[in-house]
Amino acid sequence: MHDLEPTEHHVLNPATAERIATVAATTRDEVDVAVRRAAKAQRGWAAAPPADRARLLRRFASAVDAHTEELAATEVREAGHTIGNARWEAGNVRDLLNYAAGGVERLSGRQIPVAGGIDITFLEPLGVIGVIAPWNFPMPIAGWGTAPALAAGNAVLLKPAETTPLTALRLAELALEAGLPEHLFQVLPGAGAVTGDALVEHSGVAKIVFTGSTRVGKQIMAKSASLVKRVTLELGGKSPNIVFADADLEQAAATAPMAFLDNAGQDCCARTRILVQRAAYDRFLELLAPAVESVVVGDPADERTEMGPLISAAQLKRVEGYMPTEATAIRGNAPSGGGFWFPPTVITDAPADSPVATEEVFGPVAVVLPFDDEADAVRLANATEYGLAGSIWTRDVGRALRVSRAVAAGNLSVNSHSAVRYGTPFGGYKQSGLGRELGPDSLVAFTETKNVFISTEA
Repeated sequence: MHDLEPTEHHVLNPATAERIATVAATTRDEVDVAVRRAAKAQRGWAAAPPADRARLLRRFASAVDAHTEELAATEVREAGHTIGNARWEAGNVRDLLNYAAGGVERLSGRQIPVAGGIDITFLEPLGVIGVIAPWNFPMPIAGWGTAPALAAGNAVLLKPAETTPLTALRLAELALEAGLPEHLFQVLPGAGAVTGDALVEHSGVAKIVFTGSTRVGKQIMAKSASLVKRVTLELGGKSPNIVFADADLEQAAATAPMAFLDNAGQDCCARTRILVQRAAYDRFLELLAPAVESVVVGDPADERTEMGPLISAAQLKRVEGYMPTEATAIRGNAPSGGGFWFPPTVITDAPADSPVATEEVFGPVAVVLPFDDEADAVRLANATEYGLAGSIWTRDVGRALRVSRAVAAGNLSVNSHSAVRYGTPFGGYKQSGLGRELGPDSLVAFTETKNVFISTEA
């Protein structure tokens, strides 16, 4: 083992800062062993009848469903998610496994008309897939890569974040209990600079699926280049919430808080730049203030709680560092004492080019910026390096379509804040990422296309 490799990671409850578990860290040598075992398991998995693979994935989904409350409780303790959100996340893993299982027997190639013979294509699995999941949504995002990769005939090595490995480890146990082959789906806890790098740099790993910061995503992309390793990157965001004067202002203001406060703002899709047309600006702020102030922040295990803590002391310090020395703001409440708490905050006088208005804070903080007209709204919406998500509020259908086409983002909602569904594609423009996850084509992203020509000439 290398001298600087950590041997274990402590898992803390973000609501109390108390240690809840200690997990052994995977070394570089152990990653190599895991890759070799996965490669062997993958060959048998890919050779199995498609109906058998689909059946086992559905059994895995059923096992997740039967343990929803256990998984949700674990997510509350290790990630600080509200219990309602955590139940949804476990359900999302279940639903995605079922959705991916439905694609196993439909993952077909094509017959292409050619002269002198028959031309057919095969979609063959890549082999061993490395999935590097983040701490902000440990369960569902782990499933985004794992479920379609398994369905397409691959093996998966999942590296969870150091702070949130517990649900991933339990999912691996449930997969084995459901009958998936040993070593086909392995969870490798450890540091990104050790375990993650070992996966990225290993020649036996065919593809890396990474969700995390743009900075780390760039590093993974650079390291993968020497092996021409495929990557899917879901990175940062600074998403706009565009409110036109003709919108239903009451509804837009009522829904704006949880569009950036869900998961305490630790969401790359968070609508943290609220852009409001000048004609409606004052009225919108009047409606927004009580909506923000009424958000229930507290014990994530309490059914009434709407927002929990930040993930760690380091993240709390990061968020605090973005706060201007003097700022006019709408603020909610948050517990004091143990845990990593920050109140819901909306800054109403931040310059449009200030760090808090342009960089990803990854906390419960938004800014409100005025705009003049449609062109000005689009300019402001596109004035960041990111392009992941966004919302548009207007009663004008033509405007909704024009602005949707003009905003450089991969996932937009009109008169809502929906961003992610397992049945529709998800991914970003610009420095928000590369490639798409989820949706009808999710299995294809884990395959190689092989073309075969069969001559019919004598």
